[in-house]
Amino acid sequence: MPDTGGVAVPVPDGAAVVAGPAAVDLSARGLRGLVARVADLLEDAGVPSPRVDAEALVAWSLGLPRLEWVRLPATGPVVDDAAAPAFLTELADVVERRRAREPLQRIVGSAVFRHVTVRVLDDVFVPRPETEVVAQLAVDEAARLLAGRGGTDAPGPLVVDLCCGSGVIGISVDVEVPGARVVAVDASEAAVRATAANAAAVGSGTQRTLVGDVRDDALLAELDGTVDVVVANPPYIPPDAVPRDPEVRDHDPDLALYGGGADGLEVPRAVVRAASRLLVPGGLFVMEHAEVQAAAVRGALTGTGAFGDVRTVDDLTGRARAVVARRTTGTNQTNPRTATTDGVGD
Repeated sequence: MPDTGGVAVPVPDGAAVVAGPAAVDLSARGLRGLVARVADLLEDAGVPSPRVDAEALVAWSLGLPRLEWVRLPATGPVVDDAAAPAFLTELADVVERRRAREPLQRIVGSAVFRHVTVRVLDDVFVPRPETEVVAQLAVDEAARLLAGRGGTDAPGPLVVDLCCGSGVIGISVDVEVPGARVVAVDASEAAVRATAANAAAVGSGTQRTLVGDVRDDALLAELDGTVDVVVANPPYIPPDAVPRDPEVRDHDPDLALYGGGADGLEVPRAVVRAASRLLVPGGLFVMEHAEVQAAAVRGALTGTGAFGDVRTVDDLTGRARAVVARRTTGTNQTNPRTATTDGVGD
């Protein structure tokens, strides 16, 4: 009998293998029944997307991409006799891990973001769907600029991804807008390594990744006034606003979550200052933030005197989760190397 860690899972003939005390019954005939039973167990544990996660875990345990499991027979054996023990052990383990609210992406080791799949490492922030809107805005702007160059030999638009994490925003720009030039920066060495590895794995031509703290006003100083798009998903959670979801609170690194200062906006304000000096006149700035920070972030941008057309953008769920602005061309602007923007918009 395979050691299933106290979980019962179906074997090819439909019987259940049960091991350990207080066994969790996963018995179900056929693949669809198995997925449904796993979904029920995940829902009972409070997992937000039980059906999707159940499909992913069953497919992963079978060694298949998530959507490939639907090609298998709806009824009958899930695996043959020889493969059953390994499958049972694997599935029981990952179901229990997800029931304990370990993020699905960390369990399977990867995350899908727009058109790419990237590796997820333990010490790097897990990319999430709401950030896809931020990436879309950067992609659209880079594509617009590239199209406006009409096939000339001029270099492609320059995009800087600040606080890049696993690199998904910059990689999305690079993959979806061939010819764009991307620079990705993060204060975490692990994040920069992950970005470089993910870019190489998906064939992204991202030219440059580097470790750097956005609060350093000398960061990327050689690019001042030359960048077409600055995009960022910085840490922005205030110190007293501990995330409710265990997937975030217990598994994402603090460096990627908490933005510093009483309101969590120390790092986002530094991103605003960096963008004000990096961007060309008319350049686009896009940054994710918490829903409750929308007004404060708009205030930080307008307070610099360096941005116009400042507006809030909703994420996929309709929440105000990002800000968009244009670098102005006027001269009545605060010096970004001396401005702090502290308190602006609070």
